[in-house]
Amino acid sequence: MSVIHYFSKDPDKRAKFIFNLIAPLYSKFDKSLQKGFKESVKKLDDKVVIAGKSVLDIGTGTGAWGAAINKLGPSHVTGIDFSEKMIQTARKKHPEINYKHIDAENLSEFPDNTFDIVTASFVLHGVKENKRRKLLEEMKRVSKKYVVLHDFMGKTPFTVKILEFLERSDYKHFKKNFCNELKSFFTSAEKIPARYGSGLYIAEK
Repeated sequence: MSVIHYFSKDPDKRAKFIFNLIAPLYSKFDKSLQKGFKESVKKLDDKVVIAGKSVLDIGTGTGAWGAAINKLGPSHVTGIDFSEKMIQTARKKHPEINYKHIDAENLSEFPDNTFDIVTASFVLHGVKENKRRKLLEEMKRVSKKYVVLHDFMGKTPFTVKILEFLERSDYKHFKKNFCNELKSFFTSAEKIPARYGSGLYIAEK
């Protein structure tokens, strides 16, 4: 994909270009990402017991979030991503997880209520509210009960702010409004802070 897509007015083209470009870099940080996810996954397991549950990981990237969840004994984890290079990297890093090259806005491959838990780590802040709604609609549809977002919460580190500026993400608006957005879709939504400006948003159908 050409560098001109970074300057495209189409946010999907920009995002695909960026994530295909940084896939090799993400690969180098996979182990450190898993360490960072360890506390968040433990907090999730305290609220929603993961053992024996089926999990769909949206925007799986290199598979680090799905792999951290997989250590707690789910029945299986499926990871999807719209970046082909991210999926290629994930298959090498975490072959124990099933991966599919799919755009999360269209999960028609999966019937309603397919997974016990549908999750995404640092995905939804990167898109505007109207697109988040489309993603949440699909995540809710294929979930039996829980939708779990691991994303920005609280103070964002300065270096991360720079990266989010380059990505042109919606993280500031996301942090202010996302819990209310969830409550418009689900019967309940809870915020659980974690480390490094992150936390869990746990929603229930």
